[in-house]
Amino acid sequence: MNGRTEPPDLEAAAIPRPPLVRELLLVAGLFLVYKFGRQLATGHTGEALHNGHRVWDLERALHLPGEGSVQSFLLHGDGVAQIANTYYATVHFPATAAFLIWLYLRRPAHYVWARRVLATVTSAALVLPFVYPLAPPRMLAGTGLVDTAHVYGPSVYGPPSSDHLSNQFAAMPSLHFGWALMVAVGLIVATRSRWRWLWLLHPLVTLLVIVGTANHYWVDALVATAMLGVALALVHRPHRTVSTAGRGSGRLAPAAGKRDEKVLVGAGR
Repeated sequence: MNGRTEPPDLEAAAIPRPPLVRELLLVAGLFLVYKFGRQLATGHTGEALHNGHRVWDLERALHLPGEGSVQSFLLHGDGVAQIANTYYATVHFPATAAFLIWLYLRRPAHYVWARRVLATVTSAALVLPFVYPLAPPRMLAGTGLVDTAHVYGPSVYGPPSSDHLSNQFAAMPSLHFGWALMVAVGLIVATRSRWRWLWLLHPLVTLLVIVGTANHYWVDALVATAMLGVALALVHRPHRTVSTAGRGSGRLAPAAGKRDEKVLVGAGR
């Protein structure tokens, strides 16, 4: 997760990790809530399609770039579309899980912070399908968009009428994008590599994939970004006390003559 050799990991040594079994249960619960919670808001097909057309018209009124301009790049060849579909189907959960595992092992305080942020965003996102069910753009007639997963594969969805494992009318917000953005933000905050800003490529690629495959609107990503911003404002980033003793407590000792102070773990990294 780092682009250069680092000094000993003082945070991992100084801050105890949360109990592993408890964290496994919490994170597994988070993923299950995300996976199955949206199913409770099914059964709003007509309203979801109507809202889809309203969002489509809103984007055109705001002069946002058409989703078709991104999809046209994917349709230049079957291989590009298949890569995008595979990215959509396989990267979302493993990348987030790897992010949390790495933080747990190497940045325990940041792990707790990131887990709380993700739980906050996910819980809030589950409310929107009840309030505003939304069909993805691939289901709208007249947009000229292609359901790339259905045409080129692989697809994670079946026909909406028979797909009982997911709610396809919960396009807003895009947790694919929200989680990807949090992975990038979390790694930028928790690491010190000069290359850490390249983690922003993950949400950027995710954005192009979710829009190009017609699974989400631009607005879905904007709403996810706003919700993540609120969660980041509510959940405080970790701090630790720097002690002048620096002995027996596993804490860093500042230069002689400096008083104890609060230092953000990972600041300047």
